[in-house]
Amino acid sequence: MQKSLRYTIFKTKWGYFGLAGSEYALWRTCLPLSDSEKVKSELLTPDPRPLIPLFDKNLFRMLQEQITAYFEGAYIDFSPDVPIALDGFSSFCSSVLSACRRIRFGQVIAYSALAERLGRPTAVRAVGNALAKNPLPLIIPCHRVIRGDGKIGGFSAPGGKKLKEKLLNHELAALTRAKDAPHRTVPRNLLL
Repeated sequence: MQKSLRYTIFKTKWGYFGLAGSEYALWRTCLPLSDSEKVKSELLTPDPRPLIPLFDKNLFRMLQEQITAYFEGAYIDFSPDVPIALDGFSSFCSSVLSACRRIRFGQVIAYSALAERLGRPTAVRAVGNALAKNPLPLIIPCHRVIRGDGKIGGFSAPGGKKLKEKLLNHELAALTRAKDAPHRTVPRNLLL
């Protein structure tokens, strides 16, 4: 019996966002694009596993609501409790992605500092290469990792560096609003 890949595409203020995975774990995300078919194509890229893609509008429903609120400007720090699958990644790459996942909303860290956190201070380039393979942008917030000189650095998701900068500015604005008016943050029921 073949396993199925479930996916959903939903509209946010920034465009169509996509999630893919099983009912148990998230495997991929696609940051907002203006065309839902492009999102579908990004999500369903060739996978070495023989999978049958099935659309599921309720896939990770609470996460969909959080993502929608995020792009509307709410302070959303995606919970590390959202189950993810990093099958097929090396242990080093998985450790980089896991460490990146712990970077809080509105914070940034240098590639070199992330390498140091992993106990591999000379592996800065390898850290960058691992982040470039991130299958779960936003949930694993690789956009929060910047160069040591404070410059934005690379971003492999569609939209590139401009999107990375837009995401960081978006979070800074949301964080500022949340500090100034905590009663305007996302309702608690949307937080995992």
